[in-house]
Amino acid sequence: MVRTMSAALLSLLAIAGSANAAQTFQTDYSITLMGIPVGKASFTSVIGNETFRIEGSLASAGMARLFDSTQGTTSVSGVLSQTGTTPRSYDLNYRSDKKTQRTAIRFSNGNVTTTENVPPSRPRRGDWVHLEDGHLTSVVDPISSTLVRADSPAEVCNRTIRIYDGEMRANLRLSPAGSPQNGQVTCTARFEPVAGYRPSRSALKYLRDRARITIAFAPLADTGFYAPVNASIGTQVGTVRIVAQTMRTQ
Repeated sequence: MVRTMSAALLSLLAIAGSANAAQTFQTDYSITLMGIPVGKASFTSVIGNETFRIEGSLASAGMARLFDSTQGTTSVSGVLSQTGTTPRSYDLNYRSDKKTQRTAIRFSNGNVTTTENVPPSRPRRGDWVHLEDGHLTSVVDPISSTLVRADSPAEVCNRTIRIYDGEMRANLRLSPAGSPQNGQVTCTARFEPVAGYRPSRSALKYLRDRARITIAFAPLADTGFYAPVNASIGTQVGTVRIVAQTMRTQ
């Protein structure tokens, strides 16, 4: 569950730069639960004419460190596509108290070719929904999944993002939450688990059936890319908010 939530949070934090010439951006985020600081994240993104690379870190903060000390790093690289990104490699390493986990995914033309989890995932029984080959085509990783390419703010929310984190396949269905304002647009998001999960888990059932999720996207200059700057995720224990605090060019 820790890895799934970490990936879900990380999937909302990616930030991009110029598609005209390689530029590097450093972005810092705060993560709160019911207004209480619980985490922080930092991402460095390099975007070129045709390729991208994002490296980031995530750590628990504030009172959350008293219950679950978590630190993680992630990196993803790939090529730019007409709608956003097409990843080639994705790596996640994290430590939560005494538990460590590494996930490495390799892609070809948007399809998963290999997945490595260390330690390996345990055998799944009961009501577990198993992954099939068809689930792993035309997918993106959690980090680059929310880099959106659109001709106008009005087009940002009209899409479904197919995400794979190394165990779970899920869809994030975006819909407009209102008219764009000052170039920014807010989408509501519906979380739909597809495979690699247990339907009876209450946290996933809540995210699927009851959670209110909103993501605010802002344009990245005149690149045609939009990136999330503010996200709100309803959970069983309260609302998680992820907010970009600073963004600077290196």
